[in-house]
Amino acid sequence: MDAHSSCSVTARRRSPRSTRRALLAAGGALLAALGGTAAAPAGAGGDGSHRPFLEPLNTITTIASTVPANGDVNPYGTAVVPHDDGRLRRGHVLVSNFNNAANEQGTGTTLVQISPAGETSLFAEIDPAALPGDCPGGVGLTTALSILPGGWVVVGSLPTADGTSATAQAGCLLVLDDEGRVRETFAGDGINGPWDMTAAPVDDHHVALFVTNVLNGTVAAGGDVVDEGTVLRITVRLHDGKPPTRERTTVIGSGFPERTDPAALVVGPTGVGLGEDDVLYVADTVDNRIAAIPKALTRESSAGVGRTVTEGGLLNGPLGLAIAPNDDILTVNGGDGNIVETTPRGKQVAFRQLDASGEPPGAGALFGLAVAPDKRSVYFVDDATNTLNLLS
Repeated sequence: MDAHSSCSVTARRRSPRSTRRALLAAGGALLAALGGTAAAPAGAGGDGSHRPFLEPLNTITTIASTVPANGDVNPYGTAVVPHDDGRLRRGHVLVSNFNNAANEQGTGTTLVQISPAGETSLFAEIDPAALPGDCPGGVGLTTALSILPGGWVVVGSLPTADGTSATAQAGCLLVLDDEGRVRETFAGDGINGPWDMTAAPVDDHHVALFVTNVLNGTVAAGGDVVDEGTVLRITVRLHDGKPPTRERTTVIGSGFPERTDPAALVVGPTGVGLGEDDVLYVADTVDNRIAAIPKALTRESSAGVGRTVTEGGLLNGPLGLAIAPNDDILTVNGGDGNIVETTPRGKQVAFRQLDASGEPPGAGALFGLAVAPDKRSVYFVDDATNTLNLLS
């Protein structure tokens, strides 16, 4: 869980933090107290091309608890429903849970659907013993969560047997219909610990899934950093009334650093978002940077770890990532509870502190985020409180 600790309703574990991260967290909290929208560090200010998306956003509202009846905690994936389909309701938010009621990582099996008014329902509770296809290790729902045309929900699974990295297995992508039933699985062919995901249309009949993977060699390395994290482009074909089918998988990013962690389970490439000009942005958590992979929809080879857009500064273990309406890059920090806005040119132009609990303040609280349908606010999950929240 990328510099990110598991949590229960009342408490969360924290991984050790370096002095540098502690100083960054303290500095971020001070800037938040002084002004809200933070200017970036010296030499990394705005490019003057547009107003930061975060600039007018100052209010945090708790929408609802993400804990379903079975007690699953640690909300990860966050996706806004684009259309009414079956039990999915337009403008509602789907959230995936990574931990079970005993707070064991990689064992959460539920997706909850939350309305903007805070009405919550269980969309799916997935039985690992009753899957329609292969998913090595079972079910532990990650931040990899997308909703495709026709109401097909795709969610990643990075499962463990007991909540520890020693028992983590490759997992899969689970494909659910609009009634919350698992209809198929995508496994193997590069899928190995799917950690985050975004989707983009290719044409009227195809969608590209961009998936980060964090288990390539990490368990065997026993906590040492290995440069084997990948980004896959999985092309799926849409069918009227039938589940989408996987047609092709291409490795478009490789060599990202990743490692297991006794408290955080796994640290590696996390959030992905497709910006203008076909550039895929990746939150490279271990190296504390945002990477860019050009020609993401069409390239036929790996771009390696991509071009560095920005690193350090206000970043502090970036996890979830989303593209703002002005095409800036929004990331949430695992180290200090901040959301950071960066332009495509690499200028860190604004931030907000979304969670200040614990020590260091906000550490281990954030993961998934999604821009709201009004394009003027952003949803985020808070693992310290197991809630869905809105920054507006």
